[in-house]
Amino acid sequence: MRKFFGFILTPIFYLCFSTALLVFHPIQWLCLRLGGYGAHKKSVDVLNFFLTACNYTLFNTVTFRDNKNLPVGVPVIFVANHQSTFDIPPLIYFLRRFHGKFISKVELANAHIPSISFNLLHGGAANIDRKDPKQSISEILKLANNMKTKHWSAFIFPEGTRAKDGKMKSFHVGGIATLLKKNPDALIVPIAINHSYQMVRYGLFPLKPFVHMTWEVLNPIDTAGQTAEEIVKRAEEVIRAKVEA
Repeated sequence: MRKFFGFILTPIFYLCFSTALLVFHPIQWLCLRLGGYGAHKKSVDVLNFFLTACNYTLFNTVTFRDNKNLPVGVPVIFVANHQSTFDIPPLIYFLRRFHGKFISKVELANAHIPSISFNLLHGGAANIDRKDPKQSISEILKLANNMKTKHWSAFIFPEGTRAKDGKMKSFHVGGIATLLKKNPDALIVPIAINHSYQMVRYGLFPLKPFVHMTWEVLNPIDTAGQTAEEIVKRAEEVIRAKVEA
């Protein structure tokens, strides 16, 4: 029955989602040209509010459990499990106060996807070429420097790919270790994402409706005296304990 409703509701979702991307592409361009980074970021925040709201066209619910005790104005590395493409808009919108940037594939930045590619190219993301380790490290180091000088934060999915069945994969150390080299005092904050994989259970069409998805921002990990490997292992353990496969 859910699949039946998915066939009916998915076109509405994609119409709303694509309309938001198309409308905000020129808005982003204008904000960046006239108001610089600050205005551009605000336009991206509003865009992701609407992208998150698109979930309700499927009667899917978004519950975001924020952590209001986290300090603002210091570098934060948000470490999350990854279940679907639709994990991202709530992270950007609800944690907008942290100026979080993503480590993304360069192919996505160059794909000319309205709004998304523009933001990746001009919003401060690290756009890496996985076939070119030297370029990847250079991009991540550039983000790390911006975290240090501009007090930006970073979102990272250490699994390296989406867990399409909801079962977490092992975390990789690389990206987090590189960010920590430049920001050894950065907060490491785990985020547990649940059930967003169910939204794409049937693939990108139809999307599954009536799914309750949650994002939970957990307490920072104590990194004192810990190696990058130990920090990442601890983050994986904390998130895995919260993820409902």
